[in-house]
Amino acid sequence: MRTTRKGTAMADEMKDVVLEYVIDEYVDEEDEDEVGFDTPLISSGIVDSFSMVSLKVFLEKKYKISLPDSEATPEAFDTVNSICELVKKHQG
Repeated sequence: MRTTRKGTAMADEMKDVVLEYVIDEYVDEEDEDEVGFDTPLISSGIVDSFSMVSLKVFLEKKYKISLPDSEATPEAFDTVNSICELVKKHQG
């Protein structure tokens, strides 16, 4: 059970880190309360293709992983939850 709790805490921390990065980099101050873990980022226009590249680089550096371009799709980057699933997949 200890591993599950730690894993959950680490997953929650990752979500918080990714959400904070997205809000700091791409969201206007007046809209930041409207962005959550399941908020559409790409399909709503919060993150565009250029921003997606910078977000990918941030994730790779922060979590010391390599995300293949073929998996760094708009669908995979459309919510904080989907981004974290992709990162966890590549953490091994």
